Amino acid sequence: MSTDYYEILGLTKKATAEDIKKAYRRRALKYHPDRNPGNPQAEAEFKKISEAYAVLSDPEKRKQYDIFGSQDFGRRYSQEDIFRDFDFNSIFREFAFGTRRTGFQGKRRMSRGDDPFAFADLFSGTWNQQGPRLQPERGKNIEYNLDVTLEEAFGGAEKKISLAGGGKKILVRIPPGIATGRKLRLPGKAHPGKHGGVAGDVLITVRVVPHKVFAREGDNLTVSAGIRYSEAVLGTTVEIPTIGGETKRVRIPAGSGPLTKIRMKGYGMPRFRGAGRGDAYLRLSIIIPKSLNKEQDKLIRSMAEKGL
Repeated sequence: MSTDYYEILGLTKKATAEDIKKAYRRRALKYHPDRNPGNPQAEAEFKKISEAYAVLSDPEKRKQYDIFGSQDFGRRYSQEDIFRDFDFNSIFREFAFGTRRTGFQGKRRMSRGDDPFAFADLFSGTWNQQGPRLQPERGKNIEYNLDVTLEEAFGGAEKKISLAGGGKKILVRIPPGIATGRKLRLPGKAHPGKHGGVAGDVLITVRVVPHKVFAREGDNLTVSAGIRYSEAVLGTTVEIPTIGGETKRVRIPAGSGPLTKIRMKGYGMPRFRGAGRGDAYLRLSIIIPKSLNKEQDKLIRSMAEKGL
């Protein structure tokens, strides 16, 4: 929507900085909420003239407004952009407006992330004769990336993390079975709210770091073991580590090859916030000796001659 800031202040494009200041002062005194308690039309007008003054009193913003026109300027500049670094305290002091009744006491210059309009309470319908009733504002969230080991993801864990900006430490409970990409929410542990609003949340994104022994796929695990050629042909029994820390004896059937996967039911990861566990799979590889002694060489050649 097109907005003519010059027209709002009753000016032309030839207006000087002093003309702009005088026009704003005249209209601000007329529509100021202290003089128009409970008048939503006056509040809306006060907002419009304040926005116009924020643009036209800033040489760079005024230049951009004059170049692009009101419609394109509105596409390029949000309200946050318009009021950023605009010091309302100094304006009110200069114009002899009070700051106690307008809710500006202690306010500072706008910066990224602040409320784009410093006196938003004027436009929320909460102004009364005694001053603004400030609306509760929820605190900002904090995002945090947390690495955990596969063992911690298996059994669950408690970890202390330090939040940026103040070094506040909080305890994080890692549920068993958590996987990479899962998010944990710690309600009310982030930035405090304003005007009685609730504090923000800490949002934790988990990454389970790769393991040297186990490869994970969902709730299942894969572990590798090497066996000799004779064991692959004749069958054998091997001892395999599990993620729980114990060792499991696994029978390798005769004729097993490098593509064989043997299922170990229920030896995988716990199901995240569910019952039971996934499975573990043993992947076999055949150990090929790099060198043979004379007797071994003779046996292998004999086997080869017999078609093995």
